[in-house]
Amino acid sequence: MNLIRPDRADRPSVPPAGRERFVLAAVLLSTLTFPLSITGASLALPDVQSDLGTGLSAAQWAVNGYNACFAGFLAVAGSLADVLGRRRVFTCGVALFAAAGALCGLAGDVLLLNLLRALAGAGAAAAVAGGTSLLSQTFTGAARARAFGLLGTVLGIGTAFGSTAAGALVDLAGWRAVFVAPALVAGAALALCPLLPRSPGAPGRRVDAAGAVSFSAALLLLITLLVEGPERGFGHPLTLGCAVGAAVLGCVFVLAERRAADPMLALGLLADRRFLAYAAAAGALMAVLVPLLVYLPSYLISVVGLDAGQAGLQLLMLTAPSVLLPSAGARLARAVPPVALVAAAVLLCGAGALLLTGTGPGSGPLALLPGLVLVGSGAGLTNGILDGLAVGSVPAGQAGAAAGVFNTVRITAETVAIAAVGALLAALTSGSLQGAAYTSALHTACLALAGFAVLSAAAVLALHGRIRTPH
Repeated sequence: MNLIRPDRADRPSVPPAGRERFVLAAVLLSTLTFPLSITGASLALPDVQSDLGTGLSAAQWAVNGYNACFAGFLAVAGSLADVLGRRRVFTCGVALFAAAGALCGLAGDVLLLNLLRALAGAGAAAAVAGGTSLLSQTFTGAARARAFGLLGTVLGIGTAFGSTAAGALVDLAGWRAVFVAPALVAGAALALCPLLPRSPGAPGRRVDAAGAVSFSAALLLLITLLVEGPERGFGHPLTLGCAVGAAVLGCVFVLAERRAADPMLALGLLADRRFLAYAAAAGALMAVLVPLLVYLPSYLISVVGLDAGQAGLQLLMLTAPSVLLPSAGARLARAVPPVALVAAAVLLCGAGALLLTGTGPGSGPLALLPGLVLVGSGAGLTNGILDGLAVGSVPAGQAGAAAGVFNTVRITAETVAIAAVGALLAALTSGSLQGAAYTSALHTACLALAGFAVLSAAAVLALHGRIRTPH
């Protein structure tokens, strides 16, 4: 989950002397919490179901609600940062995330928990958009490159070790701790916000309200369809209504963006075949990696018999390559055609998912190692590279807009994939992720992810066209 982008409308400015370190500290602290918030929720799902006495589809909203609101609000949060000011949006986002996370620790029923998680997702989106804009405004030249490099490192560390930390928290303090701990870290970032440089909004900029509302609502309806469909039936009035509503609002969003003077997303960039190829690859990589990161913990806990801490440790085989391999991927990209490396990375993820079809109740770390490492390596080799390839494929004047579209495609694909895999698992296990049915369902899901990866790699090569050897 890579969210790094310079803001599209930033102009370098120099804040009061010494405040740069406060900007960097606040943004890095807040960023560290976001991967933990996702992986922690996935590891907490079995205990949430047991403690709150709820079904699978309701518990899944603790993950899906957060991701849907994060994806739906991220693009508009960038526009809000331009209009209202970067510090203000960052501060409000961190405050909302921290407050919602702390209240999750007090939630006595699953509905309240899920509503708070949705608010936390919106807060995280505002913090990410405002934080990256602040970095871009505060630092210039080589200092900016170092700042964004540190941001990428923190994201990688959070993704790699978030599952291990979350597992330890569940074991030591219960499932509520995985929501409260990130809130406490965000609270430390919030304490630094008064020290950040002022950043007034840009005059003349407007928020694309029609695009923001239609996109967010369409995504939320699609996630609702996928989460509730297996339990209620896809012919139920609610799920049918969600399907129709998502389709209609998706069309409204496209029309709104075409007519908007200052659109939320520059959808015309998707007509560029090379840009679309790289965006599709990024979406495919996250669509394979993140559902496994979300649902493998519950399998390891409920079927293999591990505790949450042990499951988190085993997931290091999946996440560690995201920290260890980006530099190797950068060297490879200079030696082979970049699009070939990208397509190969997608296939590597697919091969790993295919190997995971051999997972069973008696699977130990060595049995899981090849599949998890291959999936993680596919994502790790392209971490950071894909962003540069995508943004570099369009004219320099469109770089900011390209970054916004690219990240939205990636995060939306990740969000929809989590919900789709969850729906498949729920449908094949009759809503109970237990026993032999869960093993069979997981094999089917992994096979589907492998097939999706093969199709995605073929699409990337077809869209990109001619493969050029790097000079």
